[in-house]
Amino acid sequence: MYKQIIKPLLFLKNPESAHHFTFSWIKRLFNLPLLKQAINGNFAFEHKELEREVFGLKFKNPIGLAAGFDKDARLIDEMSLLGFGFIEIGTLTPKPQEGNPKPRMFRLPEDEALINRMGFNNGGVAAAVERLKNRKSDVLVGGNIGKNKVTPNENAILDYLFCLHALHAHVDYFVVNVSSPNTPNLRELQEKEPLKKLLAVVNEANFTYDKPKPILLKIAPDLTDGQLDDIISIVQETKIAGVIATNTTIDRGLLSTPAEQVKAMGAGGISGKVLNERSTEVIRYLTQNSGNAFPVIGVGGIFSVADAKAKLAAGASLVQVYTGMIYEGPSLVKRLKKGLINKSVN
Repeated sequence: MYKQIIKPLLFLKNPESAHHFTFSWIKRLFNLPLLKQAINGNFAFEHKELEREVFGLKFKNPIGLAAGFDKDARLIDEMSLLGFGFIEIGTLTPKPQEGNPKPRMFRLPEDEALINRMGFNNGGVAAAVERLKNRKSDVLVGGNIGKNKVTPNENAILDYLFCLHALHAHVDYFVVNVSSPNTPNLRELQEKEPLKKLLAVVNEANFTYDKPKPILLKIAPDLTDGQLDDIISIVQETKIAGVIATNTTIDRGLLSTPAEQVKAMGAGGISGKVLNERSTEVIRYLTQNSGNAFPVIGVGGIFSVADAKAKLAAGASLVQVYTGMIYEGPSLVKRLKKGLINKSVN
């Protein structure tokens, strides 16, 4: 039904309008008692073989919703009905910000991909905290945190600390995002010394709490092997919990969409099928060259069971989806879960 009816209708709208339209209908429909029960019945599927324990947290299944879909923690209860094992909110910043000028999201149907330059648009961490206080589902929630656009890099640590303290009682793990290509100069924080300092200070603040939360680093797929070696070293030195691999790519070399058409869309990070192979390569490099020293969450181009299995085989402990769900529909989550367990289970 999604691919035949819903998707063609949504693709008549520009991507950001379609996103907000979908959001509003999910909020309405998923809270109607009978429909809520039907949705849960249709998408619910769990099995003992799907359970994972990673960085001290128990996941009912390894399929998560990547950051970016529910930036402001507006749909945690509703999206949990689709069967996710965990949901990542954000990227959240201390102050609300509108992000980059529109249009800032584009579809590449020929590549089953998206280009976005959203720019950390969100309503600010305080508003998200109020929503988190009222959530009812028990799904695990990650808090993806960043800095405001107006905050210079030399003061970035203060923004990450602000978000950490605001969210600490309300999320199950944190993700330090320094890898978005859509905030000016943000990726400079991925350089070895600034990154080591940022993670060390954030993790030190985390351990001032009685119950510290796992802290992960989200990295770009465009890093060289040398930079990935630095990431391995930094994760081990700072003793953070793990890595999310990867964010969107700025490499347009693998796109089939005509170059002039892509150029007209302007700057932005690419997600979707073209990211699949590279993100899996990064996962494999991190796990093999670190000797599986820390967990990795794999994200990027998961459209099928084979894609998810490839990332898990490369060393990922968990995986996340976003763009794949836009092209494949919400049934992707259940399909992935069923595909990951014993063939003897229907």
